[in-house]
Parts: sequence; structure tokens; C-alpha cells
Amino acid sequence: MTAYEGKLENSKYKLLGFENNKSLAVIMIIATGKVIKIKLSEVLNSEIMENLNKMEVKNIYKKFYSQGGALTAYDLSDRHENSWMVYIILNLLLFTFYIFTSIAATKPIYLESLDIIITPGTFLYPLTFLIVDLLNENFGLRLARRAIFFAFASNAMIIVLLYGSTFLPGLPGWKLDTPYNDVIIHVSSVLVASSVSFLVSENINSYLLCKIKELTNSRFLFLRIFLSTLFAVIIDSFVFCYIAFYGSMENNDILNMIYVQIAIKVCFAFFNILPAYGARSLFKKYITDSQAK
Repeated sequence: MTAYEGKLENSKYKLLGFENNKSLAVIMIIATGKVIKIKLSEVLNSEIMENLNKMEVKNIYKKFYSQGGALTAYDLSDRHENSWMVYIILNLLLFTFYIFTSIAATKPIYLESLDIIITPGTFLYPLTFLIVDLLNENFGLRLARRAIFFAFASNAMIIVLLYGSTFLPGLPGWKLDTPYNDVIIHVSSVLVASSVSFLVSENINSYLLCKIKELTNSRFLFLRIFLSTLFAVIIDSFVFCYIAFYGSMENNDILNMIYVQIAIKVCFAFFNILPAYGARSLFKKYITDSQAK
């Protein structure tokens, strides 16, 4: 029985992968989380080997004796680590923009010089469509829909937690207790409206993007970005504004807000085209091409 088979596995070190061009093993020190890169020949003669599990030891020997030529399950290029990091970052951006625009929407803004009513999130919310478009383009409809669902579920959890906090006993004499409850109740109603509009519009955006991509044989990126966003923002504006402000604002004011939001968001649909091309080029250069090597 070898040393690594007779003890608990990976108490000190863990194999993360390899860098073939430098014949390096990528090792994580479990106690600190620090990642180090060591030559395969040095790993074989170190205490690290005594702490790795059987599969890790087998792959290190395989990589060493093939002089880096053999592909293993631990190769960094096989794990698509960069690709998944991009997916996580896009998810976080989607969640950040979505939550901010939802909460900021509780405060309508009146621009006297233009005689229009808008919400602070009007200028940032179109970026959520761009992020979903990038997810569709680079990861497919299924993973894009998962990102939409995760953002929706997170928003729903925030609604429940915030609304539940209004039932907790406040500090006696704290003057902000009642205003806090009033604001949270209003925020919760707006978050419900944003959740419904987000779920509907983003799924429509994703579906149309993929359908147009299929019909155009993956050509004309600008066309599918603009058309999918156009239909989505129209639906989103109507659904959100009526659910959020019906009964608290005059119908004419709600309609004016909807028209202004659609006009602003359509302008952003044009501007989304350029970063979409840029993001596709960067993704191809740093993710797709690097995985093909």
C-alpha cells in the first residue's frame, strides 16, 4: 500500500491543473488557499506527492512521462476556467444592474426642463439586455436563461427578506421606524413589478436573439441585438410601469413615463451594438482561441 492510499486525501495540497507550455503543475495549499506553480520534476521529488490522492498522482506521472503531451482531466485548458470566470462576472453584473435599477425605480424623477418623468434606473437597465445578449452569444440560451432565473430568484429573496423586516419590533423612540416600513413596503411593491417585467422581457429578449440568430445563420449581430432589445424594452416598460405605479400615479403620467423609457432604452439599444461586437471579439481572442490551443 502506497503512502497516498493509506491516509486521508488532500489534507495539505490539491492539484488544480497543468501549464503544458512550461511543464508546470498548478497546486493549491489547502490551509491558505494560495496557488503555486511548480515544475513537474520538482513535484515528483517533494512531499506534495505524499499528500495527493491516487487520481492526482496518476495524472502527474502521466503528464511528466509524456513530457506534457498527454491531456488529462486536470489540464487548465480543458477545464475552461477563463470561460466560466467570464460567465460568473456577467452574472454578477446582471444581478448588480438589475437590483440597483429595481430599487432606484422607487423614486420617480421629474425633469422640468424636458417635462418628463423617469426613474434613475432608466439609463442603466438597458445594460441588462446587453449582458443577457452576451450570455446568449457566448454560452447559449440554456445558460442565459439560468442567469436570468438566478437574478430573478435573488430579487425574490430580497423582497421576502425586506418585507419580513417590517414585521420585526422597532427600537422604542426610533423616529425612522415608521418611515423605514413605509419605504420598504413601497420598495417591495416596485421589486415585485421589476421581477415580473424582468422575467418576461429578458426571456423574450433571449428567445428573439436566438431565433434571429438561427434565421440569419449567425450573421448580422447588430440586427439581432437591436431587434431583440427593441421588443423586450417595449414589453418591459409597459409591464413594469403599470404594476409599479398603477393607482399611485395618473394614467397619463404612467403612459408618458412609459414612452420616455422606451425612447431612452431604444437609444441604448443602438449603443449596445458596439460593445456587443467588442465583447465578442475579446471573448474569441482570449477565451475561444486559448482553449483551441
